[in-house]
Amino acid sequence: MKSVFLKKEGDNPKNRIWNFLIVHQEYDYSMKDIARFSQVSYTTLKRFWKDFREKKIIIQTRTIGKAKLYKLNLKNSVVQRFCDYYWTIVESGVREENQESKIRYFFSNGTRAAANT
Repeated sequence: MKSVFLKKEGDNPKNRIWNFLIVHQEYDYSMKDIARFSQVSYTTLKRFWKDFREKKIIIQTRTIGKAKLYKLNLKNSVVQRFCDYYWTIVESGVREENQESKIRYFFSNGTRAAANT
């Protein structure tokens, strides 16, 4: 099931990575896990990774064996603004979906006929 953010802003690899990192921002993950959980190929993730590191969007938190673990850099002002944008989009999308659900419920329960009398 697609997130509200992906429905609104487009289901593409970069948005999937952002979506995963923001929703799971309190944990650190290996690149392999980020690719798997965001449903992006490892090769595709590597295309964005250098840019994410250079812009300090993600930071390395620790190393376990050979695996380096990363998480979203919440101290970065660009990341903070993108998180605000992300949650604004999600909130707006949820409000729209709730409104549509109310309308469908209203018309599917015969309430319309009762309201017209």
